[in-house]
Amino acid sequence: MTVGQLKLDNVKKSYGDVEVIQGVSLDVKHGEFIVFVGPSGCGKSTLLRMIAGLEEITAGDVVIDDKIVNTLPPVKRGIAMVFQSYALYPHMSVYENIAFPLRVEKKSNEEVDEKVRKAAEILHLTPRLNHRPGELSGGQRQRVAIGRAIVREPSVFLFDEPLSNLDAALRATMRVELTKLHHDLDATMIYVTHDQVEAMTMADRIVVLDGGNIAQVGTPLELYHKPDNLFVAGFIGNPKMNFIEVTGKGSDKDGVRVEVPNAGEFTLPVTPHDEDKIAGQKLTLGIRPEHTHLSEGDIALNMTANVVERLGIHTVGYANRDGVDEVFCTVQSGSAPIKAGAPFQLRFNAKDCHLFDADGKVYERKIEFKDLSLPDMN
Repeated sequence: MTVGQLKLDNVKKSYGDVEVIQGVSLDVKHGEFIVFVGPSGCGKSTLLRMIAGLEEITAGDVVIDDKIVNTLPPVKRGIAMVFQSYALYPHMSVYENIAFPLRVEKKSNEEVDEKVRKAAEILHLTPRLNHRPGELSGGQRQRVAIGRAIVREPSVFLFDEPLSNLDAALRATMRVELTKLHHDLDATMIYVTHDQVEAMTMADRIVVLDGGNIAQVGTPLELYHKPDNLFVAGFIGNPKMNFIEVTGKGSDKDGVRVEVPNAGEFTLPVTPHDEDKIAGQKLTLGIRPEHTHLSEGDIALNMTANVVERLGIHTVGYANRDGVDEVFCTVQSGSAPIKAGAPFQLRFNAKDCHLFDADGKVYERKIEFKDLSLPDMN
């Protein structure tokens, strides 16, 4: 048995007649950093609480280290959870806050001291051990909460949006610290967030949830370059992918031919599901803002800029396509010659496009990608 393994086997959760988790299955290896991500109400926090034992399971099994834990209380599941709120005891020192779960388990003073000081060293809290939470910054308080989880030496760490109360700069710092902590501890971590930037920067694999179902599981680069469907394509990426309704014209060995409104007919290098159902079908072309250009590309669209954001390292432009009441986003260099209210031509290449059928399922791209898979965890 390998410590730190987690398996969800067709897990469901219902509140009366409302099924909020609709049969989720997932295998997590020891040492993986898994991120549950999705919009509000998709079920990610409910799923995490079911793993923790804070929500009852309606159907299916939660298996931790080869043991079904459905009926076990949280304290006996071999997990430790870090919540969105720090939940620290204001009258206790940092030392005693970290030591609290060990005190509850009636560990010896020697064992408590050894584990608390080891956790404090990992989290750079040693100089703060005699301070109280009110004397700490938000990031330091969150590290104390993480320290309280570390001393329990769990099989699986669970994080429920732990950075959402921090400001943007501190969130970026804590992302780096949590990623380093994951490597230092060689621990299995399940992390919930609505922020897809957190998911992309921290995860070994991302689980994208939509309406209580898994929309796709994959590494950050797999989800970015090879989304399975419209939902994942639109959710992963910042700014999000642009979508254009196109008409299928047919297919051949080179790919699928589509007609782009006000631009012409083009062949996209993708493989159709069913060649007989291409001609005349309403399809959706997707292109990421960062894959658009001002001077070169197979496909050209006439635009009028509405808003231009100068961010230094790059420029983000929001524009309307001629004759289409729909905002289109482009990411260009920091000095890109785009001006609000002015027309310009935006171009992109067929090889960078994604194509989705009428049901939102992606046509597989013929482009080969390297280094998208998860490194061997064994």
